[in-house]
Amino acid sequence: MNKVAIYPGTFDPITFGHIDVIKKGLKFFDKIVVAVSDVDNKDYLFNSEERIEIIKKALFTDLKLNKKKILIISFSSLTTDLCNKYKSNVILRGLRAVSDFEYEFQLAGMNRKLNNNIETLFLMSDVENQIISSKFVKEIIKLKGDIKKFTTKSTIKLLKEKYEKDIY
Repeated sequence: MNKVAIYPGTFDPITFGHIDVIKKGLKFFDKIVVAVSDVDNKDYLFNSEERIEIIKKALFTDLKLNKKKILIISFSSLTTDLCNKYKSNVILRGLRAVSDFEYEFQLAGMNRKLNNNIETLFLMSDVENQIISSKFVKEIIKLKGDIKKFTTKSTIKLLKEKYEKDIY
């Protein structure tokens, strides 16, 4: 039986922190479903289709990860409903710092109340990537800073294009 984990997030854009969680998750699961949130309550830089393409380029072109082990989708449902759809009983979540824990703890508890057969597994990215957030990556690139330590080459290229387009 294939073990599948759901890794939900906004991934706006994907960072090396997210990628660490995916790589570590692949050590435990046969397949990771990277689920790109498409709910309307956030102000995204990239729409869900763009984020999916960015993730595909980062994972499969830049990093050459196995396409058969990673599925990238968008969703606007409950994560627990997504688990049912993909026959998964595990939600992967990344933790960077203690400040993430309270929110993630509450989220895991709510998901558990919605479906008590689903567990949340917390994975930490490598130490050098724990400080990275999509928010900071966007802020640095907007101010023309160097983000090569934070995300992949194709992601950097698309971020630069996005901000140059918005300037003109």
